[in-house]
Amino acid sequence: MQSGGRQAEAPGRGPRVLVVGGGIAGLGAAQRLCHHPAFSHLRVLEATARAGGRIRSEHSFGGVVEVGAHWIHGPSEGNPVFRLAAKYGLLGEKALSEENQLIETGGHVGLPSVSYASSGVSVSLELVAEMARLFHGLIDQTREFLQAAETTPPSVGEYLKEKIRQHMASWTEDEETKKLKLAILKNLFNVECCVSGTHSMDLVALAPFGEYTVLPGLDCTFPEGYQGLTDCIMASLPKDVMVFDKPVKTIHWNGSFQEASAPGETFPVLVECEDGDCFPAHHVVVTVPLGFLKKHLDTFFEPPLPTEKVEAIRKIGFGTNNKIFLEFKEPFWEPDCQHIQVVWEDTSPLEDAAPALHDAWFKKLIGFWVLPPFQASHVLCGFIAGLESEFMETLSDEDVLRSLTKVLRRVTGNPWLPAPRSVLRSCWHSAPYTRGSYSYVAVGSSGDDMDRLAQPLPSDGKGAQELLMGFWPQHIKFSLSSVPLRTQPSGLSPPSRA
Repeated sequence: MQSGGRQAEAPGRGPRVLVVGGGIAGLGAAQRLCHHPAFSHLRVLEATARAGGRIRSEHSFGGVVEVGAHWIHGPSEGNPVFRLAAKYGLLGEKALSEENQLIETGGHVGLPSVSYASSGVSVSLELVAEMARLFHGLIDQTREFLQAAETTPPSVGEYLKEKIRQHMASWTEDEETKKLKLAILKNLFNVECCVSGTHSMDLVALAPFGEYTVLPGLDCTFPEGYQGLTDCIMASLPKDVMVFDKPVKTIHWNGSFQEASAPGETFPVLVECEDGDCFPAHHVVVTVPLGFLKKHLDTFFEPPLPTEKVEAIRKIGFGTNNKIFLEFKEPFWEPDCQHIQVVWEDTSPLEDAAPALHDAWFKKLIGFWVLPPFQASHVLCGFIAGLESEFMETLSDEDVLRSLTKVLRRVTGNPWLPAPRSVLRSCWHSAPYTRGSYSYVAVGSSGDDMDRLAQPLPSDGKGAQELLMGFWPQHIKFSLSSVPLRTQPSGLSPPSRA
């Protein structure tokens, strides 16, 4: 089979390597390869007009907002994102301090500055702190099941609910306070859904939950935007490496392909793009999001992937976590407010009701974080995960703004609260080359599935591929961008606080 379309590569010595996907994993792979003398023929095929993937900083509201990755979780020397950001001079003095790097947060989201109930009253922060201690303690206990051959119950959510029922037996307050405690716990469940990137903690496997490694360091941000990191990596690459607006249709692998400009030479891989261009290569690094792989699994690889990889892709979870930014002319919150919690008093983690998407999608919203003030505006950033988050993406900006204005007026008890001036939101589920936010180890899967997905193909390592001096003895390598990392170096999820 000969490659069709335009001549994608100029002939030359050395193996040709293609990286599919220009997110942080693809850029990182390209940077490593460009510094290796054996790989002078390298291209990164990016489906969109920009690099960075789920790192996306936008200039809006008179400043920079992070539509994608927001914080460096666990900014310390063990974190590769922190090391890169420090190397490029992208962090502030506080984030770089040894004191900040040594802070142990336990990976838990910090307490709110204020907590509003759906009845329009403030919730006691002491009660919120009491429920947070209970919830975070139970989350810490889930780590103890890491080495267990089998767990009952199988999910994190079921385990948490079982333990909460046991704790409820010792609650001595009146019924109204008990209901409020459950409502606060429901909010904390929703927070954990944002952290884990899932619709429900009932979907998250209990046994491998402890594989998640929490790094020390108080979460920090990029003063000039997270995209500065990808810009620096881009600047370190040769100018002709990146190919934009080049979505890949099918990766033909384990074959023998020829190119007119390289007579007599054969390539084991041919990457076919949506526009008809074809790129023959000796090696391909696949860094596309797992959500995209799930959506296009039947057509993205020819021949189909081995059964163990197909099963790994299907079993590992991939969910949606979105942000909603609301711009105000003047803040209605106190000057020292950092985090506004919203508690719906008619909810409980012990009730498994189907999500009421049309009428109550906003009840999954965990609250808002206050962004540093811009010159002429004040901005709140809300988080929402799961099916409700995906439903939110189908609404218009006007519908979202109208719904959240009603929510804020209701919970603050102020029916005259000025409406936000504008709204900006992420829509990661409907993004065609992402199809969600990030992955989690679902019930029925394990960390072994992540390892299987990351293994190169073909697995025998025989043939001409061995000419790569053992650097990669296979045609196709799957980047860990496609699967959940065992640590969380960066993220779209809410920050931890000491």
